[in-house]
Amino acid sequence: MKGNEALAEAAIRAGCKCFFGYPITPQTEVAAYFAKKLPKVGGTFLQAESEVAAINMVYGAAAAGVRTMTSSSSPGISLKTEGISYICGADLPCVIINVQRGGPGLGGIQPSQADYFQATRALGHGDSRVIVFAPSSVQEMVNVVNKAFNLADTYRMPAMILADGLLGQMMEPVEFPETEVESFDKPWATTGHGNVREHNIANSLYLKPEVLEKSILDRAKRYEDIENNHTEAECYLTDDAEIVVCAYGATARICKSAVNAARAKGIKAGLFRPVTVWPYPKKELVKASANAKSLLTVEMSTGQMIEDVKLAIECKKPVYFCGRTGGIIPTPAEVLAEIELRVKEGV
Repeated sequence: MKGNEALAEAAIRAGCKCFFGYPITPQTEVAAYFAKKLPKVGGTFLQAESEVAAINMVYGAAAAGVRTMTSSSSPGISLKTEGISYICGADLPCVIINVQRGGPGLGGIQPSQADYFQATRALGHGDSRVIVFAPSSVQEMVNVVNKAFNLADTYRMPAMILADGLLGQMMEPVEFPETEVESFDKPWATTGHGNVREHNIANSLYLKPEVLEKSILDRAKRYEDIENNHTEAECYLTDDAEIVVCAYGATARICKSAVNAARAKGIKAGLFRPVTVWPYPKKELVKASANAKSLLTVEMSTGQMIEDVKLAIECKKPVYFCGRTGGIIPTPAEVLAEIELRVKEGV
C-alpha cells in the first residue's frame, strides 16, 4: 500500500471514528482514503473549509470522547497550531499526521524534515507538549498509529505522526496486526450528564493563576511519565561503533545503507534511529554511543535534531551534521563520504 493510505487504514482499524481535514500535497491521499472508507464503518469524514476549521472540529469530537484524527502537510500544520494548543490546554486526546514538505511558506511539494522543531517544540504555546512518532517505513507507519491513539487516550493529549513526502507516497508491502481496540474510560467527555453528574466542560481558560498553575503542573507530571516510560529507538551495529550516525524517518533508511557500506570498508559505523522524537530517547542514545568517538546527524533540513543529539550526550563528544534541504534527499554516497571524512580526521 501507499504510505498515506496505509496510515488511514491503520487508523480505522484502531477505532478512529471521525476525520476532519483539508487537501494539501503530499498527504491528500490520507483524506481521500478516509472519505471512501470511514462512512462504511459508521464513521464521519468531513472535508473542512480550512485547516483552522478542521482542527477545531477535531477539538469538538475529541471533547465528546470520540477517537478522532486530522492530517496535513507542513504549511497546513502551521495553521492548525492554535487549535492544537487549545486541545492541549483542554486535555483532549487526538492524533495528528504531518506528511512534511519543504518550506517555509508554501515552499515545495518534495520531501522534507524541516518541521522537527515545530513538532517537538512549537505545536502550541504555554508549556504544552505533544507525543511525536517518526516512522521510517510504511509498515512502521501502520505500527505506530495504534500506539499513538492509545498514548493519546492514556495521557489525554495529542499525538503526532511525523512522516514526510517520501514515506507518504512510497508503496511497500504491509501487514495489519490483529489488535483489539482498547477501551478507555472517559468520564470527562461531554456526552450529556443525564442529571446524574456534574456538567463536563471542555475548556482551556483559567482566570485564577493558582488554578492555571495546578493544571500546568499536573500536565507536566504526565509529560515526565511519558519521558520515563515511552521512549523508543532502533540501534543498528552500535555496540562497537566508533562513529554513530543519528537519523530518523526516511533519512534513516538511507543512512543504514551508508553504514553497511562503511562496514564493508572496515569502518566501525552504527546507526541510531529515534522512533519517538518527543520524548527524545536520550538514555538509549547515551548507551548506543558509549564506544563512539563522534556522532553524525543526517537530516533533510539545515540541522534540527542535532540539538537533541547534543543535549542527550551532554556535549561530551563531537557531533557533526550532514544534510540536504529544499526537497533534495541525501544519498548513501554523500553520507558515506561524510563518515569517511570524520574517521579520517580521527573524530
